[in-house]
Amino acid sequence: MSDLSLTILLASVLATAAPLIIAALGETITEKVGVINLSLDGSLLLAAMVAFMVAYESGSFTLGFGAAALTGAVIALMIGVFGIYLGQLQVAVGFALTLMCKDLAYFLGNPYSRLQGPQLVAQPIPGLADLPFFGPLLFQQPLVVHLSLLLIPLVWWYFYRTGRGLELRAVGENPEAAYTRGIDPRRKQLFYTLVGGALVGIAGAAFSLGIKPGWGRPQGIEGLGWIALAIVIFGGWHPLKVALGALLFAFLQVVGITLQSLWPSVPAQVFQVAPFPLMILALLLVNLLQREGVQQWLRHRPGLALLVRQLQGRPPRALGQSFRPD
Repeated sequence: MSDLSLTILLASVLATAAPLIIAALGETITEKVGVINLSLDGSLLLAAMVAFMVAYESGSFTLGFGAAALTGAVIALMIGVFGIYLGQLQVAVGFALTLMCKDLAYFLGNPYSRLQGPQLVAQPIPGLADLPFFGPLLFQQPLVVHLSLLLIPLVWWYFYRTGRGLELRAVGENPEAAYTRGIDPRRKQLFYTLVGGALVGIAGAAFSLGIKPGWGRPQGIEGLGWIALAIVIFGGWHPLKVALGALLFAFLQVVGITLQSLWPSVPAQVFQVAPFPLMILALLLVNLLQREGVQQWLRHRPGLALLVRQLQGRPPRALGQSFRPD
């Protein structure tokens, strides 16, 4: 493979992974504080539709992304009100919102189906875009790709290098203990649920205004919300590993498109669907590695055990549990 072909391949992976990285990091923030937002699949669809509709009518990408972020935050607010304050089962609330948002997106977006709308273009960074290899790969991408790459170290730094990040993780692990230290767990959970929801909304906008511009039925974004949820588990609720999982899934998608052109006799659906079962197999492998028998087997193989520990993660102890001050 030539250097040019490799650069194009990797640049395509980064562009494809951008919405997934943003959505998965948003869900990581939400789950790290102890809340499960299962509405991702519907949120992505509705935010993508709203972003395209607003950008199409206004001609402004800023308004489109802002409307999408607001849409994601409003959906997350419903999770917060019903799941955090009213004590309803967060999984059930999120699943109901997924179905509602999906139908709402196709119903409200029907007049905009198949319309030619605005599309994000690459924004070269002066002074860096001309660098060999890294210039086209990193600095000649749309702004949403730059945002996704910036979010990875930013979320990691906030989680593990700031006092507010420590409070966030403390609420997700033990809200009762956090409450005794003067922290309001429910307020923290609601705030970070809104932040995560807004990022999910931005991811939807990145899809309909950048990765696959336009709106239609089927949109092609269906299922990516579930993949984002799976990637959070695959990445062990750690922002760096979550981003790596999103890049891996995007790589599988891009390679599938490449293989489709090399083997035209194979049905296209095979390459389109292939990344999904591969990600499920990866999750099954992660679950298998947590079994007691496998852990005992690894104790006699310290090198392999070290590698497995680096790949493994543990969910926040209070994930999905409703906290009551009394």
